Amino acid sequence: MSGHSKWSTIKRKKGANDAARGKLFTKLIKELTVAARHGGGDPNANPRLRTAVDKAKANSMPKDNIERAIKKGTGDLEGETYEEFTYEGYGPAGVAVMVSILTDNRNRTTAEVRHAFTKYGGNLGENGCVAFMFERKGVFNFAKDEVKEDALMEAALDAGAEDVQDDGDVFTVTTDPNDFDQVKEALEAKGFKDPDAEVTMLPTNTIKVTGKPAESVLKMVETLEDNDDVQSVYTNFDIPEEELQAMG
Repeated sequence: MSGHSKWSTIKRKKGANDAARGKLFTKLIKELTVAARHGGGDPNANPRLRTAVDKAKANSMPKDNIERAIKKGTGDLEGETYEEFTYEGYGPAGVAVMVSILTDNRNRTTAEVRHAFTKYGGNLGENGCVAFMFERKGVFNFAKDEVKEDALMEAALDAGAEDVQDDGDVFTVTTDPNDFDQVKEALEAKGFKDPDAEVTMLPTNTIKVTGKPAESVLKMVETLEDNDDVQSVYTNFDIPEEELQAMG
């Protein structure tokens, strides 16, 4: 299982408390603003914005908040200017890590991200040092107890998806990024809806991590994602399910 899918599963099991929801809203507002700035304020003509709006609605963000963030992006309202870039490096046990950033203060964010890497035994690297270990894909996750595998597989492949995999407690559908919107619409038409579906980075290979390094890499990823300027963290770790359960 990919580090991205593994971490998504862990977060679902943890649940979202109010503090986590507040941080999520902050990240979603930034994404809405930047998506609107780059592609315009019409979700129907801006796939990135449409995905951000869907995710915001799925997480119960008030309509007014969504509209205000979009207007800041289009310049109809005054707002912050966010810089968008990616950090790359290595975590414990040589795990590859990519960190997607949206920030209004690059110096602050750089210091905070570097501290998170260093604290847990990792180190930041040069641009491109791990990017080649990942590939851009559209990803949908469906809980096994909510869908029928055969029906999902038929719908996904008919829609043009590349693959359907068994990822523990979920089925993961992957697509070419260019086919993401058409697959999303086709799946939803068949009753398969994943509000957290997104175009993301998946590792081409994974590294099995156990023991103390496994605890450290989870803490590092959690610390990074707790940062308001961090939009996403992509890794290539694979922690055995029994160890995850033991960690609680």
